[in-house]
Amino acid sequence: MELIRQPVFLLLLSSSAVFTVYLASLPYFGFGDDPKLVKDSVLAVMLLAGLLGAVLCASSSVSREIRSGTALAVLAKPVGRASFLVGKYTGLAAALSVLAYVDLLAALLSSRMAYDAYGSTDWLALIIFCVGIVLAFGIGGFSNYFLRRPFVSDAVLGVCVLSTLTFIVINFLSKQGKLQPFAEGVDWRMGQAGLLILFALWILAGLALVCSTRLEMISTLAICSCFFMLGLMSDYLFGGRAESGSWWSTTLYTLMPNWQLLWVANALEEGKAIPWSYIWKACGYTLAYVGAAVCVALCLFQDRELT
Repeated sequence: MELIRQPVFLLLLSSSAVFTVYLASLPYFGFGDDPKLVKDSVLAVMLLAGLLGAVLCASSSVSREIRSGTALAVLAKPVGRASFLVGKYTGLAAALSVLAYVDLLAALLSSRMAYDAYGSTDWLALIIFCVGIVLAFGIGGFSNYFLRRPFVSDAVLGVCVLSTLTFIVINFLSKQGKLQPFAEGVDWRMGQAGLLILFALWILAGLALVCSTRLEMISTLAICSCFFMLGLMSDYLFGGRAESGSWWSTTLYTLMPNWQLLWVANALEEGKAIPWSYIWKACGYTLAYVGAAVCVALCLFQDRELT
């Protein structure tokens, strides 16, 4: 609840969703690969938005509370540091799941709206989705002015509810506004790809939590960005040397998160599928990495001076 009341979270949530749908409304002149370009772009937006969300939320939840003395006040109660840190990570993962959910709805909608040189922009879907986001802000403003409720959290709830409703309404309508079978043209494999992106965000949340126990937001963002870039090149930098028996490459290859395992945009080509067995293996990899990251964060937090 604390994280979704941050204005930057609402801004990130709404802007990433609107930008995702907007990407499906542009002509790419991709020689027939326009839908593939849209799918790659919206998954990249989902991942980068999650990276920023993980760093901003982790810094707000941990490092700012240490600096302001809130963490000391909580730990003065019969609350252990392990419980405090695990609770913070759980809340962080839940907030990122909300962000990924709204972005995933926009990504599924974009897979239907994408068109090639012979198609046209789905203005109806774009307008309905954007109107839903604006109405969500209006709901937050109404509840804040008349009911004295927090604007940001109500607006976040409104974005989640109205983006779901607009997704349902849009998928019952064609570009011309006529009724059609539900979700005709939606590539549901984007849901599986988005789930793997969510696993990547949980790993990023663990890394951001480790950094936030000792560092401020800018340093956390820099370190997480380095992990992100090195993880993308992990196969090239360390994979080959690890197979040849280099111990230091094997160590770095094991410690560095391999984002390529969770990026399956190439599997979204026509005729390919993402097996659920692979998703379960990726889930196991994510849980193992997150568990290790939380343990490291706890070791760094145990002797952290909070006064």
